Amino acid sequence: MTTLSPENSLSARRSASFILGLHPYVRTEAWKFLTGYYSWQSSQDERLIVDSKRRKNYEGLCHMYKKIQPLLENMHRNFTETRNNIAYDIQKLYDKDPMGNVVINKKKLEKILLLSYVCNTQAEYQHGFHEMVLLFQLMVEHDHEIFWLFQFFLQKTEHSCVINIGVSKNLDMLNRLISFLDPLFAEHLKGKGAGTVQSLFPWFCFYFQSAFKSFEDVWRLWEVLLTGKPCRNFQVLVAYSLLQMVRQQALLESMSGDAILLACNRLIDLDADQLISDACVVYAELFQKEVPQALKDFFL
Repeated sequence: MTTLSPENSLSARRSASFILGLHPYVRTEAWKFLTGYYSWQSSQDERLIVDSKRRKNYEGLCHMYKKIQPLLENMHRNFTETRNNIAYDIQKLYDKDPMGNVVINKKKLEKILLLSYVCNTQAEYQHGFHEMVLLFQLMVEHDHEIFWLFQFFLQKTEHSCVINIGVSKNLDMLNRLISFLDPLFAEHLKGKGAGTVQSLFPWFCFYFQSAFKSFEDVWRLWEVLLTGKPCRNFQVLVAYSLLQMVRQQALLESMSGDAILLACNRLIDLDADQLISDACVVYAELFQKEVPQALKDFFL
């Protein structure tokens, strides 16, 4: 990379995880660059300063939360309801590895999710956030790192996993994509398979976690989403690729919407690299055609 111009070198670094994937030994640090926690151009000394600031800002938010917590409990019914939902979701998490060792700090997880709910007005707590933050907890050590990585991840992916911001847009564009690339399947989904696409919202809310056989595969896909390569909103191309896995059966058996949804829910233990490759093929196919402006604006 040292032989490249500064601009091309930066582009190459950002694309590296898309092309090759990240080695587990560098994932923790690399994610801080991919999410924007650190600048790509920063020096080691500058990163130490940034990390210190992020720690102090996080501690300041925690202090503020403690001061206003009684007010939230007394004046805002939504706060109590959300806190109960977070506690319920976290208790369902299995917190031990195969050897019986505790690997998840549920109290820490609850604290970070509550703080995120209070501080991030764009992304109110929703079912699925607890599993996303869990993956950050497994990746990095300190509370402030977990908190900020989650916030930056939401921003970098344009809040596309948030129900009241990005999920409905994803579903709309998935419908448009199917209609454009696969009119026959689109016709079936509008008829006997009606309601299927709208029922696939958990794919986007959980960023496809249930489809993979390991956390490594989940991280692999998320790293692609963070690079913005080969396009924006790559998650919709991933969803289209998943639907194509059940397409033939759905058409041959003239499956109903509920039956198609059940078949989609059975798509588990997938390989991330293969799914990414399939979605890239869809991207290449899409832009060999005269793409409708709405799709072009969404992906480019």
